[in-house]
Amino acid sequence: MVASAAGSASTLVSELRMLQTSNGGSIIPISRTNARSIQSAKPTRRAHPQSVRHVRQMAKLTTAAKSVELSPSASQTALTMSSRPGSLSAAKVLAPPSVRPHTAGAFKARTVEPTRFRYFYDRGDLPVRVNFAGAVRKLQWQVDLSLLDFSHYLPVFMEGLRELEEPYHFLALNGTLDMLEKGGSRVLPCLSLLIPPMKANLMTRNQTVLCLQMKVLQRLVLCCPYTGEALVPYYRQLLSIFNLFITKRVNCGDSIDYAQRRQENVGDLILDTLNVLEKHGGPDAFVNMKYMIPTYESCMTRRR
Repeated sequence: MVASAAGSASTLVSELRMLQTSNGGSIIPISRTNARSIQSAKPTRRAHPQSVRHVRQMAKLTTAAKSVELSPSASQTALTMSSRPGSLSAAKVLAPPSVRPHTAGAFKARTVEPTRFRYFYDRGDLPVRVNFAGAVRKLQWQVDLSLLDFSHYLPVFMEGLRELEEPYHFLALNGTLDMLEKGGSRVLPCLSLLIPPMKANLMTRNQTVLCLQMKVLQRLVLCCPYTGEALVPYYRQLLSIFNLFITKRVNCGDSIDYAQRRQENVGDLILDTLNVLEKHGGPDAFVNMKYMIPTYESCMTRRR
């Protein structure tokens, strides 16, 4: 009996020591009051089903916002859901993701529609053909240029400058240059008829068409003594594209740019064309050019 009592006492002492060790060395007594409070304690209240539903809906909206941008109606729905009674107070309206703005496309080349030159050439109404007799192809006129009606054919050939396919491109360019070179004073009466096709060529914003049109415009100014002055009233129709592309220059440092030899740099070609227009445009040329192109500086001023 004594041995069993001693064993039970030692067991009780060891349990008390373990209890002290687990509670930081202090024994917490359990009184009747604590026992009653433990028994009368109610289980934790479950989450409101509407709050759980709101959390799930907000999770779905978050997943959808990552893939597509929220529309105003969707953001308004999220705002209404967050303002309902019983919803989460910390819910925030999802902001649409940032979208990079699109470019305006001011320098983008426009689509070139088929011109009257193509239609007339396919129908056989133009008195020109390509001569392949030599090593280099040439333009051959089937009638004498002195017998041509410049007021009818020259605008058609000028309109064909925006044709980029062969043989229309070759025929339109060489035909226009031949008529300007051999036309002389016959070009001046039909100058007003050349403004619409020249403006349409410039509005294409195609670099190849722009370079061709500027070269032809320089030839047009030099073909007749009074053509430059007659073009001054039409600067507002022609120089708007010049103002847009005047800064398109190539800065290649000490490298070689072969486009300069071929005169294919749009910015440099625009400056050369403006200089020709100012030199042959009379006293009112610079004022009208400065109105359309504010950054242009006169080439006629004296340098000190």
